[in-house]
Amino acid sequence: MSRAAGRGVVALSVLFVLLLVSLGARAEQRLSVVATTGMIADAAREIGGDSVEVEGLMGPGIDPHSYRQTRSDIVAMTRADLVLWHGLYLEAQMEEFLQRLAKRQTVVAVAEQLPRERLLGHEDYDDKRDPHVWMDPSLWAKVVVAIRDAMIEARPDREAMFRERADAYLERIERLGDWAAEVTSSVPDEARVLLTAHDAFAYFGRAYGFEVIGIQGISTESEAGLRRIRDLVDLLVERRIGAVFVESSVSDRNIRALVEGAESRGHAVRIAGTLYSDAMGPAGTYEGTYIGMIDHNITTIVRALGGEAPADGMQGRLAEASR
Repeated sequence: MSRAAGRGVVALSVLFVLLLVSLGARAEQRLSVVATTGMIADAAREIGGDSVEVEGLMGPGIDPHSYRQTRSDIVAMTRADLVLWHGLYLEAQMEEFLQRLAKRQTVVAVAEQLPRERLLGHEDYDDKRDPHVWMDPSLWAKVVVAIRDAMIEARPDREAMFRERADAYLERIERLGDWAAEVTSSVPDEARVLLTAHDAFAYFGRAYGFEVIGIQGISTESEAGLRRIRDLVDLLVERRIGAVFVESSVSDRNIRALVEGAESRGHAVRIAGTLYSDAMGPAGTYEGTYIGMIDHNITTIVRALGGEAPADGMQGRLAEASR
C-alpha cells in the first residue's frame, strides 16, 4: 500500500471514530423540552426521567390566559429541541408567537389533538373550546399520550423508554380518576354545586356529576360585572349554597364580594378552600405535581361539600397547609 493510500485509510478511520463519538454523544444528550404550563412540564418529566431537561414557563399562581412570553422565554423556546404548549386558546397571549415559532422548529399543541367531540364549548366563547381538560384525569391521559408521542418523534432512539415510563404514569392517572369517582360519589345530591372564581371546572363537573358555576367565564380575561355578582348572590341565597372556592391563580376579589353580598342578606357563605385551577401548587411539593394538584382539589371539594375523603388525600401526601 502506498503512503498516500495509507494516510487515506487512517483519515477514514479517524472520521469513522469521530462519527461514532458524535452519535454516542447525541444518544447521551438530554432532550431539551420547554413546556408552557406546569401540567405539561410535569408530564414531560414523568415520561422522560433523567433523559430530558424540562423547563416550564408558567409556575405556581400564574394565569395562562393572560401570560405573555418574556425575553428569557423566547430564548429558551428557540434553543429547545421540543416546545410543548396546550392550545385550545389557553395561552391566548402567546398563541401568535407559538404559531410563528412552529414554522422553524418542533412545536406541538398537545391538547389540540383531542377528539373534538370530547371537548366542551361555552356560550361566551365563540368558536372555541374549553381548554381546562386536565380537570378530568381520563381526558388528561389522552394529552399525556400526545406528549409522549411528541417526545418519541423528537428522540426515536428512546421510544421504548418513553413508552415504558408513560405507561407507568398513565396507570397512576387512571388510579387517580378511579379514586376521584369513588370519593365524589359520597357528596350529597343537594350539595353537588361547585362555585369558583372562573369557569375552569366544567370537565370536572361532567366527569363527576357536579353543577359548576364560575363568576368569570372560561377565560379570566372576561371580567365579571356588577349584575353577574348580584345574580350569583341571589343564587346563593335562594338555593342556600353555603360554600364557595377561591383559586390559586385568580384574584379572590369577586368571591369575597359574593360572600359579603350574601351576608348582607342574612345568608352565611364560607370560603371553603383554595383550588388549583390553571396552575399547580408550589414547586417541589406533592401539590406541585399534576396528580397532587388534582388530589388536593378533589379532597378539598369533597370534604367541603359534605362528602367523605381522607384529610391527607388519596396517597396521604397532602400538605397540612392545604387541608
